[in-house]
Amino acid sequence: MLLLLTAMVISGCSAKTETSAQQGDAKKSTSVETETSNAETRVVQDEFGEVTIPVHPQRIAGIYVEDYLKALDITPVVQWYHPTWGVQDYLKLDAPKFDMTGSIEALLQYNPDLIIVDGGVDAAQYEQYSKVAPTYRLKESVLQDSNQVLTTIADIVGQPEKAAAFEQQFKQKIADAKAKLQQTIGNETVAVVRLNVADKGLALFGVKNRYTGFIYSALGLNPHPLARDMKEYQEILSEEAIPSLDADHIIVFPSNGTWDSPENQEAIHMLDGKLWQSLPAVKNKHVYMMERSHWQSGAVIANSMKIDDLLEKMTP
Repeated sequence: MLLLLTAMVISGCSAKTETSAQQGDAKKSTSVETETSNAETRVVQDEFGEVTIPVHPQRIAGIYVEDYLKALDITPVVQWYHPTWGVQDYLKLDAPKFDMTGSIEALLQYNPDLIIVDGGVDAAQYEQYSKVAPTYRLKESVLQDSNQVLTTIADIVGQPEKAAAFEQQFKQKIADAKAKLQQTIGNETVAVVRLNVADKGLALFGVKNRYTGFIYSALGLNPHPLARDMKEYQEILSEEAIPSLDADHIIVFPSNGTWDSPENQEAIHMLDGKLWQSLPAVKNKHVYMMERSHWQSGAVIANSMKIDDLLEKMTP
């Protein structure tokens, strides 16, 4: 009887040990599969050639494309920062600042597994970024169209369905806004001007401007001839040219800071001058003072905020 009990105990222990070993092997196998899945890569074509990127990136640095990442519900590991212009305030990102005027190697401490950069990065800078992590540089052919940029980035990060959902809602928002603006201002002309606070001058943005061309191309607003015929993205207006800016509506925002920033007040006073005050839009109270942050971005969330601004200012 004693021998029988002993044999049963030994057999039970042996079975338990074997089961534990099997479970351990199963967990180990699952862990290996997960690591393999996370390590999967694919080859894509960017502006400078082929690049191998992770299929499922987890730590993404999007240098000046954070707007698109946020639209895809992705929080980047860093946010673009310039000592003069600060961060893209309108995004309200909770992410460390990456000083784009400093060393690119500073990105190493954030351990990105994918870096996405826009048209501001040339081939030499691209090589530096690529030494930190796999880097995708957006193609020049898509940079003019924010929807194409969103679709491209969504594909690169493996979330095309989120881009499709955003675009569907955004398309409807554009259609609704376009109808309301057409009903309110019709073919009245519109101009977009930036107050350059450093040199106390005015820059007129043309229809090709990546920041504001959207209001003409997508929303159907009628550009003032000076903006319509402009070959460049923007042109500085001389004092002599100010009276020719006889648009029915003028949108204006400061180049740096806000309208309340103490350092901007001297530049803002130029809008009290006779030339500016003589413009039809000023006399008719059709000058709209906008906030700089999202009006100096052509990305999708920024464009959505521009729509909100225009509806608030231009429609009843």
